[in-house]
Amino acid sequence: MVAIAHAASDRWTHQRVRFDFTNLLAESVGSAHGVTLRELRAMAPRAADAARWLQHLRASGQVEWMDLPYQRGVVERVVTFADNLATRCEAFVVLGIGGSALGAIALHTALNHPFYNELAPAQRGNRPRVYVLDNVDPDFVAGALDRLDLRRTVFNVVTKSGSTAETMAQLAIVRDRLRAALGAAAADHIVATTDAARGDLHALAEQEGYALFEIPPTVGGRFSVLSPVGLLPAAVSGIDVRELLAGAAEADASCRDDDLWVNPALLNATAHYLLYERGKHITVLMPYSQKLRGLADWFRQLWAESLGKTCQVDARTIEVGPTPVSALGVTDQHSQLQLYLDGPPDKVITFVAVDRFDRVVAIPPTHLGLGSVDYLGGHTLNELINAERVATALTLTRRHRPNCTFLLPELRAFTVGQLIYLLEVQTALIGHLLGVNPFDQPAVEAGKEATYALLGRPGYTAQAQRLARRLGMGRKIL
Repeated sequence: MVAIAHAASDRWTHQRVRFDFTNLLAESVGSAHGVTLRELRAMAPRAADAARWLQHLRASGQVEWMDLPYQRGVVERVVTFADNLATRCEAFVVLGIGGSALGAIALHTALNHPFYNELAPAQRGNRPRVYVLDNVDPDFVAGALDRLDLRRTVFNVVTKSGSTAETMAQLAIVRDRLRAALGAAAADHIVATTDAARGDLHALAEQEGYALFEIPPTVGGRFSVLSPVGLLPAAVSGIDVRELLAGAAEADASCRDDDLWVNPALLNATAHYLLYERGKHITVLMPYSQKLRGLADWFRQLWAESLGKTCQVDARTIEVGPTPVSALGVTDQHSQLQLYLDGPPDKVITFVAVDRFDRVVAIPPTHLGLGSVDYLGGHTLNELINAERVATALTLTRRHRPNCTFLLPELRAFTVGQLIYLLEVQTALIGHLLGVNPFDQPAVEAGKEATYALLGRPGYTAQAQRLARRLGMGRKIL
């Protein structure tokens, strides 16, 4: 068991996340499926090199996401803006996709009431309802707009590049409707979150007078949740973003260390790397908390887009990257667990456990004479969900399926901030061990450019003609 060390304040000592890697070890799941302490010790120098590499990038300003826990001026502006906005709007709508949306969803679902938007205003602290439109499905977008009173709605347009096709399409639709309904006041209902100096959204925000929040230059979308990308929607709903960043800073204290046995992100990255080399090519994140479902989806992008790469090794082109799967305990015990237990032994499962839930729900005693019901009386749903997690881990371990667990004392901003930062650092470190750049996404960019060409964006004529020939559609694409 590894606990995050070096607490910034004794106030948070009881809120440290713990990491249990026991069931990744060969002594738990067998030598063919687990890693040995000897293998981990042998990897320690290489792991330390990876940790130093990441800290070197940080010192040279190339990974500004690592310093987001300390952006005090930005946070104060976010909180002040969010508090003022809450007095004048009834709904806050994020327009974004990928990293521009998944982080906001993860924070909202993890730290707000599970039915936040359905609560009466007073029950949600008179804060706005929060929606994230992370798709351009026309029924989805139109359905959301059907429900909104534009006079009482603010739209947060989020795109780092300032040119993401999906987000800019949504902006064009919303801007047109706002101008028709509100005239010159439309600009007061749009907030832009984008690059600090360049891009079409930045230019439009300055031209039309939108409120503007900036994403640091080297913070990519999937690493942006602790920037205004995630902080602003969170603060609008009343989430304590200062506490969130304090949790991330707590994790950072141990993630700076290049000692495998002190740095939990480094330990987990190294173990996952060794297991990947052994054929465990699927990574499952399975929180036992309904409220962490969005965080599992956020991690899926972080892992996939950072690690799925083509690279050169010994003059050979190889394709690498563990495939992420998001699962939910206990729901997916009844949909995926059969595969994990009896299917190919190619997976590593990471559980996220919550020691203390916000609510305790008792199961009343029954005397129905039914063995399937009566034994549950006197227990709680809290006991049941944790018993199911422990039972699942034990069953997987007996079947030689490696698994590990992050244990959160409670589900609150401080612990979620720790977990987010740990997963980000872990992802960067395993990327280095795999020999890939965890901070680019060349294949995704190629797909974006093809979309631009198909829709006739200026500057992509040659590519459009090549696509037309390939598709056999003459010069007309769409």
